[in-house]
Amino acid sequence: MLQTLSGPCFVASLLIFFVGLLGRAVWYVRGLDWRLERVAYGYHKDRSIPGAINSIAKWLLPGGTAGWRAQPVAMLAFFLLHFGAVLIPLFLLGHTVLLEQTTGICLPSLPPNVADILCIASLSGIALLVLRRLFSPTLRQLNTWKDWFVLLLTFLPFFTGLMAKFDVNAYDTWILLHVITGELFLVLAPFTKLAHIVLFFMSRAQLGMDYAIKRGGRARGGSFPW
Repeated sequence: MLQTLSGPCFVASLLIFFVGLLGRAVWYVRGLDWRLERVAYGYHKDRSIPGAINSIAKWLLPGGTAGWRAQPVAMLAFFLLHFGAVLIPLFLLGHTVLLEQTTGICLPSLPPNVADILCIASLSGIALLVLRRLFSPTLRQLNTWKDWFVLLLTFLPFFTGLMAKFDVNAYDTWILLHVITGELFLVLAPFTKLAHIVLFFMSRAQLGMDYAIKRGGRARGGSFPW
């Protein structure tokens, strides 16, 4: 079962993940309407492209925006989770070996201790997000079972991977669960809120263009009359 899951099933889940996210990105762009959003995205590229890059870059920096500074707990949880969520799937030794065996792509590996720290940090970030959702009156009203399912789907690959390393007596069980939950994450990402893996960049770029073009960005001169 493990050979099947880490062979053809892994390749299939990667294809669904990348093709699905690409589809979501194309769908997002095709859904833009300059008449509806009142932003002529195809014009004033001297302002729109720097505006998009600036918007993305600032939201990728801790404290880089007023929104982050106004929500320190959310900021801490976000960066604790995403440092590990980006680095561990790509650069964990076991993952790089599996990727090379199945696709021929060779990536450098993280030192084991660094990977452990990142995994624990990501789990801590998820715990903070859970507490925030439980104790924020606004978030409690907005939460649905889908939001909790996404958090669970994110939590399980980290937890099972950590348990596979430290609970050696049940290694076979934990590694099997780790592969299953990891591939479930890949398969479901394009069809859930996990699509923010790509849509975060799309929406931040769109807002950056909006502020740079319609609202004049840093220089108000030449902004649209509306």
